[in-house]
Amino acid sequence: MYTRNGTEAIQQRHNIISPGSGIEHWGTEYFGPRFPTETGVGPQSLMTELTANETVLAHFHGMSQFQIFAIGSGTMGRNQLQPITFQFKDPSTAYGPVIAGPQGLSFFVMRIKTAHAAPVYLDRPGYKEFLKPSKRRNLIIPNIMVSTEPVLMYRKDAYWDPIIAYDKYDDGLAAHVLRMGAGMEVMGPDPKRSGGYYLFVINGSLEHEGKDFPLWSMIVVERHEDAVPIKAGKKGVEVMVLEFPSQEAETQVTDTQ
Repeated sequence: MYTRNGTEAIQQRHNIISPGSGIEHWGTEYFGPRFPTETGVGPQSLMTELTANETVLAHFHGMSQFQIFAIGSGTMGRNQLQPITFQFKDPSTAYGPVIAGPQGLSFFVMRIKTAHAAPVYLDRPGYKEFLKPSKRRNLIIPNIMVSTEPVLMYRKDAYWDPIIAYDKYDDGLAAHVLRMGAGMEVMGPDPKRSGGYYLFVINGSLEHEGKDFPLWSMIVVERHEDAVPIKAGKKGVEVMVLEFPSQEAETQVTDTQ
């Protein structure tokens, strides 16, 4: 199992150069390298913080990913990006351009594997050579709200708020916001029903193995592992439970990279 405290991760923020535009902005690596070009061990995840009015050119990746637009504002094609906007995209599925607003735009990218995920830009010659078979899903859900501190802390029941319902797709893809009051605990989903999943804290904190995981923390439960208990911290938690397509579907796509 992979865990990363959000506060500790963001303290390691550093300057990076966009491979598409050459603009300098900020990045934080959670798991794995920022732009992997070959298969590695474990998941791969990062945070990117764009400068005001910066443009990320239209592109695609070789891996499926969840992307959470969490701070600032902007647009992605015709879609407005306001906190919190959710995106899932299959491999070889183009999106963009992403344009940050005047206050900048920060987003998180989560992939269940470290493999060839470097961006392939549509304005570059030969990009079609990197396109591989895929379901080409590009799901964008805006306006995911978080609770005020007292409403969250004194919540009486755990609630699985669906973003992508369990029965929407037949390959395990699903996403929920689990909302729990202080100290509440439920069992997480069985990762074997999907390709594994991320827990991503968007409000409050999680407690896991005696440690506190505050805002923007990540825990990864891989497909070969057992389900884990999800426990709210002292003020409750709202945590995204992001389940990837099944391992068979992932392998079928990534083996062609």
